[in-house]
Amino acid sequence: MGSLPLDAPMKPLDPHAIAGDSQAILEFLAEYYHDVDKYPVRAADLEPGRVRKLLPEAAPEHGEPMEHILEDVRRDILPGLTHWQSPRFFAFFPMNASSAGLAGEMLSGSTCEAVACTLAAARDRALGRLGGHEAIARLVVYASDQTHATFQKGARLVGIPSSNFRVIRTSAASGYGLTAEAVRAAVDRDVGLGLVPLYLCATVGTTGLGAVDHVRELGEEARRHGMWVHLDAAYAGSAAICPEFQDYLDGAELADSVSMNPHKWFLTNMDCCCLWVARPRDLTSALSTDPEYLKNVGADDGGAGNPAAIDYKDWQISMSRRFRAIKLWVILRRYGAAGMRAHIRRHVAAAKWFEQRVAADERFEVVVPRRFSLVCFRLAPRFGRDDDDGDDATNHVNRDLLAAVNASGRAFITHFVVDGKFVIRLAVGGASTELQHVMEVWDLLQGKAAEVLQHYVKPNGL
Repeated sequence: MGSLPLDAPMKPLDPHAIAGDSQAILEFLAEYYHDVDKYPVRAADLEPGRVRKLLPEAAPEHGEPMEHILEDVRRDILPGLTHWQSPRFFAFFPMNASSAGLAGEMLSGSTCEAVACTLAAARDRALGRLGGHEAIARLVVYASDQTHATFQKGARLVGIPSSNFRVIRTSAASGYGLTAEAVRAAVDRDVGLGLVPLYLCATVGTTGLGAVDHVRELGEEARRHGMWVHLDAAYAGSAAICPEFQDYLDGAELADSVSMNPHKWFLTNMDCCCLWVARPRDLTSALSTDPEYLKNVGADDGGAGNPAAIDYKDWQISMSRRFRAIKLWVILRRYGAAGMRAHIRRHVAAAKWFEQRVAADERFEVVVPRRFSLVCFRLAPRFGRDDDDGDDATNHVNRDLLAAVNASGRAFITHFVVDGKFVIRLAVGGASTELQHVMEVWDLLQGKAAEVLQHYVKPNGL
C-alpha cells in the first residue's frame, strides 16, 4: 500500500485495497487491545481542543497510505481517548466490545437524528420568546412536497401538531424546487390566523427528483418572521467538494442548521450524518442535561460557549456516541480532496451520458433536468390522447418497464410519482459504479422497453 497515484482510477471497493487496508487496521486493533492496559485509562492532563490543534485546517489534496493514517491515530488520537475497554475502567456502565462484535460491526448501521434535534432547538427558542409551552399548538413547520418524510416524523416527535405541518406544492416551472413566493403565501395565511411560523426546511437535492430549493430566497423570506431555516443537503451536499456544484448552496450562510450524509455519496460507511448549527447554544439549551454523574469540567453548557470543550451528549438525543468522525477523517486522508472530487465527477459524467441517451431516444423523455447524478425519466409512448386515460396508460407502461428491469436481476432501479406521473429514477452513486455499468443498464432498458411496448401495440398503433 502506497499513496494513490494522481492518475489512478478511484476504486473504493477494490478487493486488493480492501485486503491490504483491512489487514493493516486489524493489526492496529490487535496491537491496541493487547496494550490497552498500558495506557492511562484517562489522561490526567487532557486539554480541550488538543487534537484539533494537531490537525491541519484542510483535507490533503491527494490520498495517503493507510499506514500513515494509522500512525497519526496512534500518535495523536489514542493519547487523548478515555479507554472504555481498559480492564481498569470502572466509571460508567460498560460499553462492551468483542472480536465477534468487531466483525459484525462491519455489517451494521443506524440512523441520523439531526432533524429532530434542530426541530427541538427551534421549538424551545420560539417557546421562550412566546412565553411558555402552551404556545406549542400555534407553531407551524414548512416544507415542500419534495421534502424528505423525515421532517414530518421529526415534527411529530417534538410535539408539533400534524395539522401544523405545511406541505407546500412545487411545480415543473421551478424544477420542483421550493420558491420564496410559495412560502410567503403560506406563511402570510398562517400569520393571519394567529399562528407562529417556526421552521422552514430547504433542500438541495431532493430524494425523489434531485430538485434544488431556492436557498437564498428562502433564507431571506424566513428571516422576515424569525423562522429557523434548516438546509437538508443529505445527498447533494457531498457534491459541494467540487467547485462547479457549490452555487447550489448559495445562501447556506442564512441557515440556522445544515445537514449532509457522507454515507450517501462520500464513500463513508453507514451511518454518518454531519450537522452544522449557526448558534450551538440553541441546540444545547433544548437538549442539555446535567446529572451529577455526567458532570464534565469545562463543558457546563454542552460546549456552546467553549468550542474546545464540547460535550456532545447535549447536542443529540442519546447519551452515548460513536466516534463517527474518525471514519470521515480516514476517508479524507486516504483518498484526498482530489480523489473525492474525481469520485463525484465520475458519477455525474455517467449520469450525464445516460441523460443524453434518454433525450436522444424518441420513446423516452427526461422528466426533470439532471443536476447531480440522479436521472428521472420515463417512457413516453404516443397514445394519441392527452386525457387522464392517456396518462394512466403511460403510467402502466412505465410500471411494467420498471418491473421488467428489476425482474431481470441485472439492475435495480426505483420510481417516484410527481404531478400524477410515474417516473423512473436512475441514481448513479455506487462506490464501484463505472460508466460501463450505466451503459449496460441503458442497453437493458432499451431491450425491456421494446418488449413492454409490444404489449400495448394495437393494429392501428398505440
